[in-house]
Amino acid sequence: MKQILFAGGISLAVAIMLTPVLIKIFSRQGFGQEIRVEGPQSHQTKRGTPSMGGVAIVVALWCGYLGAHLVGLGSGPGPSASGLLVLGLASALAFVGFLDDFIKIRKQRNLGLNKTAKLVGQAVSAIVFGVLVLQFRDGGTGPASPHLSYTRDINELSMVPIVFVLFCLFVIWSWSNAVNFTDGLDGLAAGSMAMVLGSYVLMTFWQYRNACVGGPKGMTAGCYDVRDPLDLALVAVAAGGGCLGFLWWNAAPAKIFMGDTGSLMLGGLLAGLSITTRTELLAIVIGALFVAEMVSVVTQIAVFRTTGRRVFRMAPFHHHFELAGWAETTVIIRFWLLTAIACALGLGLFYIEFLGSAG
Repeated sequence: MKQILFAGGISLAVAIMLTPVLIKIFSRQGFGQEIRVEGPQSHQTKRGTPSMGGVAIVVALWCGYLGAHLVGLGSGPGPSASGLLVLGLASALAFVGFLDDFIKIRKQRNLGLNKTAKLVGQAVSAIVFGVLVLQFRDGGTGPASPHLSYTRDINELSMVPIVFVLFCLFVIWSWSNAVNFTDGLDGLAAGSMAMVLGSYVLMTFWQYRNACVGGPKGMTAGCYDVRDPLDLALVAVAAGGGCLGFLWWNAAPAKIFMGDTGSLMLGGLLAGLSITTRTELLAIVIGALFVAEMVSVVTQIAVFRTTGRRVFRMAPFHHHFELAGWAETTVIIRFWLLTAIACALGLGLFYIEFLGSAG
């Protein structure tokens, strides 16, 4: 428990102190965000706001995680395969996002990497993760299993390794783009991700307390066969602390944007946590806002290409409400509330399943 508190505290402090430094550096270098011309006109005033603030979240994530392990040096296990693989995936996607942001800034346009290059970067990161996450088995339990999961493995839904890797590709691509689509209003993605990651802190700590092997309670009915739940809790709380520290400066009116550096990284982090904690299906409930944003974009494109009509005034659908007359802060707060409801529902489902398994 002490390590979890230290990880969150260190990452929060790093993010809240590093972000204003990045604001000054990026402003001096002219690293300003370009705004979509077809977007809400109120957003044009944001043109030139420093971007690539996701760098602060990435640095805070690693500092929180490694700092917590230094604090607990000698009193517990060090960094685990599960934790490092999730961090590696997040960092790889952060690099893809950084390249995308840098090209946007250098060429002063709203488009960075082309679709093919971005997809290749996401695919390589996902495939490497999918291959490695089936390795490093400890006592028969690896960082991930080739089963589809809800709150634990569904044994009837097993995948051969190649199918599992493709499944990882789909999950990682979906979540990274879903968070990327959500990052369109000041603080919306950072605040929502902080709540989602907070849910994962609670779930992974509960998995640790009720682990089949290595937990403080030992083997019990309804136990969880997750390899490194406590270390995954450190990853989740370090990322959550980084989001909260960044949100201090990203809340409306934002002084800096996280850019694709942050949004792709956070989406990949959520995907990695869902796979390593055996909660791929439950993550859809907890991250319902991101799912809805993704669905709104897919629906808009599909309907427009087939009928020539638009379902929403603009997608992602948070812009639909802006164009309908809602103030930006109203959209943000209401979407935060929806995220809080989704997280509460997800945690409730998680606990109900535990009660059923333990009973």
